[in-house]
Amino acid sequence: MPASHELKPLDTVSRAAATTTESGVVSACKSTRYPDACEAALASLATRAGAKGPKEMFHVSVEFAKSRTLLARDMAYNLTLSSAQTSTSRSPSGVHDCLELLDITSDQLNDVLQPKEGGSSHDARTWLSAALTNQATCSESLQAVKAEGGDSLSARVRSLSQHISNSLALQGKVQDDDGVGGGRKLLSDGFPAWLSAADRRLLEASPDEIRADAVVAKDGSGTHATINDAIAFVSLASSGGGRKVIYVKAGTYDEFINVPTKQKNVMLMGDGKGKSVIVGSRNVNDGWTTYNSATVAAMGAGFIAKGLTIINNSGPNKNQAVALRVGADKSVVHQCSIQGYQDTLYTHSNRQFYTETDIYGTIDFIFGNSAVVLQNCYIQPRKPGGTQKNSVTAQGRTDPNQNTGISIQKCRIQGSSDLGSSTPTYLGRPWQKYSRTVVMQSYLDGSIDAAGWDKWSGSFALSTLYYGEYENTGPGASKSGRVRWAGVHTALSSDEASKFTVSEFIVGDYWLPDTGVSYTAGL
Repeated sequence: MPASHELKPLDTVSRAAATTTESGVVSACKSTRYPDACEAALASLATRAGAKGPKEMFHVSVEFAKSRTLLARDMAYNLTLSSAQTSTSRSPSGVHDCLELLDITSDQLNDVLQPKEGGSSHDARTWLSAALTNQATCSESLQAVKAEGGDSLSARVRSLSQHISNSLALQGKVQDDDGVGGGRKLLSDGFPAWLSAADRRLLEASPDEIRADAVVAKDGSGTHATINDAIAFVSLASSGGGRKVIYVKAGTYDEFINVPTKQKNVMLMGDGKGKSVIVGSRNVNDGWTTYNSATVAAMGAGFIAKGLTIINNSGPNKNQAVALRVGADKSVVHQCSIQGYQDTLYTHSNRQFYTETDIYGTIDFIFGNSAVVLQNCYIQPRKPGGTQKNSVTAQGRTDPNQNTGISIQKCRIQGSSDLGSSTPTYLGRPWQKYSRTVVMQSYLDGSIDAAGWDKWSGSFALSTLYYGEYENTGPGASKSGRVRWAGVHTALSSDEASKFTVSEFIVGDYWLPDTGVSYTAGL
């Protein structure tokens, strides 16, 4: 007689399935930095129908982070309403920064959950890395410029950071089957592959060869008198999409420029370095947050700047004073001059590329937590105030799973003529625990201290940072006096250095050709 195949009660089956799911969640969450928060976020997975593998866990984790983002954003919004009624300050509080950054985070998590056709796992990792950076910036702003209720918002943002961090860790478990990260070849014109043919022509063209959507002129010969008016105009005309070119005629513009995250594909084209000049003077000493001190802020994806000089003229004694802040994904800055002192260039987040651009500053003057490559740029440490030390970079990677860092390739780092030998100048120092910076195939003059790299404070981050050097030349490139921290690699192999090239680090072959800028894909 055949054996009996007695069916188990449905509740027994569901309990077994739930137990299996719970076991899988616990196992997956062990790979995250905050396993308790991870398990709480994935608790709803057991009640969902269908598969419950790594992809589903990742999706639920991001959904949970999105829900917490909306709660934090609502809190920030209510706090800004309250502060508007009581504040007499002309500069916004840290809460205002948080509201903007939480709005951006919400959009980024939406993009992760609903990727567009042709999207990749590298996109998802980039946007999650940027979303996590937003929370760190929010926390910094709340600390710098206090506001009523800021402590409660800070606690909520810290919790949100844990969930985004966990999503990053879980994303690493999802199979990458889209092929991104391979080395598509450099195009014959030397531009990265994510630039369209139209954008390549724009970057190669002079202003009189283009048809601009708006023209800014101080003498009234353009369509607008201010750059911000032109940005508002193209924003209305494009509803946030399509390449929009704003030609900024020669002149000095005393404006604080903002290209918001909703306004994508804006190109600001000037008449050249030293001709089309944008000047500002916001700084931390005068009550601004570092984030909001920028003379020009560009957050809309696809941003391009060409032929501009951007200055923060606060001077060497006003602490953080940003000239240019960029958080625009797939952004390009070409043939520009960026001038300031402390915190000149804020490469805030997402994928960025700088070429043939001059950058001047003192303390931490190239900083942020984007994935950025600077290629064929002139970088000048200048004389700081008092007894200050110079640091070219201060990279802000807070999580080991973020795909961020600063890559300086084929550049010239040369101190100003008045810098002198009494001012120590370093390639970088670790702003955050997992700071990552590589300098390769560049000329380093004698202003660079023999130690190469500087401490932030005591032993902070010395065992977790990643600093690399590869095939540099010049008197500042000598390795004999370099610091010997665990994370410093003074002789990278070509394979290791290749990871920080345009092709590998910012996956530039997939988006730079659309912008039209020349670049070197590999070493």
